[in-house]
Amino acid sequence: MNYTIKNDKLTVEISDLGAEMMSIKKDNCEYLWQGDSAYWGRRSPVLFPIVGSVWEKLYRVDGKVYELGQHGFARDMNFEKVSGSDTEVRYRLVSNDETLAKYPYPFVLEIAYRLNDNRLDVVWEVYNPSDKEMYFQIGAHPAFNYPDYAPDAKERGFFVFDRTEGLECVRIKEKGCVDASVRYPLEIPEDGRMPIASDTFDKIDTIMMEDSQVSEVKMLRADGTPWLALAFDAPVVGIWSPPHKVAPFICIEPWYGRCDRVGYEGEYKDKDWMNRLAPGERFSSVYTIEIF
Repeated sequence: MNYTIKNDKLTVEISDLGAEMMSIKKDNCEYLWQGDSAYWGRRSPVLFPIVGSVWEKLYRVDGKVYELGQHGFARDMNFEKVSGSDTEVRYRLVSNDETLAKYPYPFVLEIAYRLNDNRLDVVWEVYNPSDKEMYFQIGAHPAFNYPDYAPDAKERGFFVFDRTEGLECVRIKEKGCVDASVRYPLEIPEDGRMPIASDTFDKIDTIMMEDSQVSEVKMLRADGTPWLALAFDAPVVGIWSPPHKVAPFICIEPWYGRCDRVGYEGEYKDKDWMNRLAPGERFSSVYTIEIF
């Protein structure tokens, strides 16, 4: 079942399944990708309790081996709607026997969506209800339609970051995992606008910037006018569009986590960009989507 929140600027639709955004509209214009398996069938899944892939789909907790697919399981589970108003809705997912069999940590995950003028706040809260430490990752994967998309046009617009010098990224190397020892410079032209072309992701698959290098990603139309922006405090951001498909959308993804390094077989708690919660502790974060 879907729930709609709206104000005089935006209309946003959210599904119980995965607490996933299904639509963001302004003036009847759809900004969120609507899903098509020819390119990518999802729209804006929440990534939990991992971001990306674990090596060989296996990970270890206290020496015991567990199997987990890319981006975890929350995106494929039904959440409970715990509150809703005209402009805000909140969902909850609680660990159960099914989740504990593949992720041995009790948890309460709450996701809220809140409208404020032309901005949408996405709120994540993770609570550890147990008497033991809990480890997790969480991330966003919203896909946004390119403005004025034309399959035959090479230009897709521009990115503007809140930092333009010294940017570096890591890249996927093998089986969805990275070689974190290699940093690739992200060259930004003097005007501060990084061009997006139809073949940009054919070469690099995913742009992953770590270490809180940027906290805002703004997307411009090909004529330089603003289309949308994401602001966040997550330490990692991924930018992705399906390679070699001339896809009509692009994903801007704030992450508290990242895929494994190639060959990683250590403990889950020692993964790169892991989050820890003591018993009874709560993690909270907000990222904001601004529609122009």
